[in-house]
Amino acid sequence: MIKASDLEFVRMDESHVRIPKQGKMRVDGILCADETIMKGLAGDQSPVQVANVAQLPGIIKYSLAMPDIHWGYGFPIGGVAAFDLSEGVVSPGGVGYDINCGVRLIRSELEKKDLEGKVAQIVSALFSSIPSGLGSKGPIKLSAHEERDVLSQGAAWAVGQGFGEKEDLTHIEEGGKMGGANPEVVSPKAKERGRPQLGTLGSGNHFVEIDYVAEIYDEAVARVFGLFKDQVVIQVHTGSRGLGHQVCDDYIRVLSEAARKYKIELPDRQLCCAPIDSKEGREYLGAMAAAVNYAFANRQIITHWVRESFSQALGQAPGKIGLSLVYDVAHNIAKIETHTVEGRERKVCVHRKGATRAFPAGHPAVPEDYRKVGQPVLIPGDMGRESFVLVGTPRAMEESWGSACHGAGRVMSRTEAIKRARGRSIARELEDLNIVVMASSRETLSEEMPEAYKEVANVVDCVQAAGIARKVARLKPMGVIKG
Repeated sequence: MIKASDLEFVRMDESHVRIPKQGKMRVDGILCADETIMKGLAGDQSPVQVANVAQLPGIIKYSLAMPDIHWGYGFPIGGVAAFDLSEGVVSPGGVGYDINCGVRLIRSELEKKDLEGKVAQIVSALFSSIPSGLGSKGPIKLSAHEERDVLSQGAAWAVGQGFGEKEDLTHIEEGGKMGGANPEVVSPKAKERGRPQLGTLGSGNHFVEIDYVAEIYDEAVARVFGLFKDQVVIQVHTGSRGLGHQVCDDYIRVLSEAARKYKIELPDRQLCCAPIDSKEGREYLGAMAAAVNYAFANRQIITHWVRESFSQALGQAPGKIGLSLVYDVAHNIAKIETHTVEGRERKVCVHRKGATRAFPAGHPAVPEDYRKVGQPVLIPGDMGRESFVLVGTPRAMEESWGSACHGAGRVMSRTEAIKRARGRSIARELEDLNIVVMASSRETLSEEMPEAYKEVANVVDCVQAAGIARKVARLKPMGVIKG
């Protein structure tokens, strides 16, 4: 078993560090990390997790971590790895518990000045219309048949029920519907947990945030994405709720047994896995895709309620406000994709855990109206700082399986954050920064206070220096609702 003290770190350039292959590692580990990121990893066990992932069967080229790296279940958060379809494995630890936790960006025709004196009113409307908090339940009551349709159809189901427009689907990863979903291999318990939670935000780091575009770095790309200086935009960050959590929990047990059955030696039992083409592997991928679709539908419904809340609070028709979807990306997912490996195209299974897709201009998976510039890459910060819009690059396809980071990355456990927040009013501190916040509990605000996270600007600068995504715009928060 590799220990932290065994690891060797070799600086490759200003934004990459290599963990040379040793012991039972099949490939090197590569950290996308500058000196600031590396200093922050002192005492963190996540580099060991990078080395552990490098020991899994069928891994190709290297075990990667993005600059928002921190400790997670099995894979580190920020972990990216690709596996050969015939010799490789699929692991729930490489996707995570919140399957397709993701973020979408909605643009408006409003400017920052249009919301002067109105942000609190809009935040209140959002908080009233979008159920939030641990175990929150929504007004949508799904029958068993309807839930199967959600798991199969994703965001298209929501649009078909009147939650949004068909145009929204063109700006969602996978068109809002991941192929291969199999509701039949989703457990009754997972379905039971998911049935009352569609259209809910949940708790933890999930949020709906009102921002304005504080800075434009690339005018041409921003124009294609429909972004301009001082524009009001909204971010929605949530996932597959209790259904996805239960799918992960169920298949950790299944794939733990499968690892023993197929005699896969695990450096960490949290890396339980099965061959991709085994019964267990196929069933996990089918259940995971169903949870992915649930999450796409969930964010689509919340987007509809965001539109209604703005209309209600401002007394304007939704069309006049112009709330249209820029893009929606998944963070926690395993996908069969085509990549160039050793000069030839191969289908591989890419695990992205706390990482987002970053495809370049010309890629067929990029929406047609963005294809000349590349895919939007959305990197939210914390509720007191800033967020960034980037665009994917060709280098990402060469070096990171078309991936970039998904956020700032925690530097403090939730327990430690709550301890540090004692005697403070995080809401008042944010108010002093002209940020209106509403949350279902004080504890959530303590867990998610800004200093619990890395400085997102540093993380994004590392991504840009690495060449895997390029900055387009910087967003500043004005109001936020949390679970």
